[in-house]
Amino acid sequence: MTQAPLRVLLSAEQIQARIRELGAQIDRDYPEGPVYLVAILKGACFFLADLARAMKCQARLDFIGISSYGKGKTSSGEVKLTKDLDTSIEGADVLVVEDIVDSGVTLNYLMHVLGQRRPRSLRIVALLDKPDRRLRPVEVAYVGFQIPDEFVVGYGLDYAEDYRNLSDICVLEGPKAG
Repeated sequence: MTQAPLRVLLSAEQIQARIRELGAQIDRDYPEGPVYLVAILKGACFFLADLARAMKCQARLDFIGISSYGKGKTSSGEVKLTKDLDTSIEGADVLVVEDIVDSGVTLNYLMHVLGQRRPRSLRIVALLDKPDRRLRPVEVAYVGFQIPDEFVVGYGLDYAEDYRNLSDICVLEGPKAG
């Protein structure tokens, strides 16, 4: 298999420095804890692990699976829940941990679903934000980086399940050869 060319957009060092800043900001906003960090699988698992370690307040972790992409580069527009939470979030401070906010379709849907479960607070922390691609309104409380409208991979982000394990976030240039 030949992989498509990659261009580094954000280095591993830039990513880790920004995550430390986000962790400190969350600590200031939730000094008492606990904070429920709900990662959206699969892409946000790298970000969740590093963010939780950057926080000093008590953090509880859970995972939710939701999909609107399939195997392509663009959202299908159809959202489906593929894995639900293991614990109740009623009365809890919840941060939805997302790798990238793109069209907003998935997160808009998920925030509606989780909001019905009556958490005390419900906010989003996203490593990457592409506001130019927004189709649905989404308020992101904590943003790592705003990025241009390019298809990115690495640090959990994939193209057809490849590239997740890269330490940097890279732009996937050209069609994927295979």
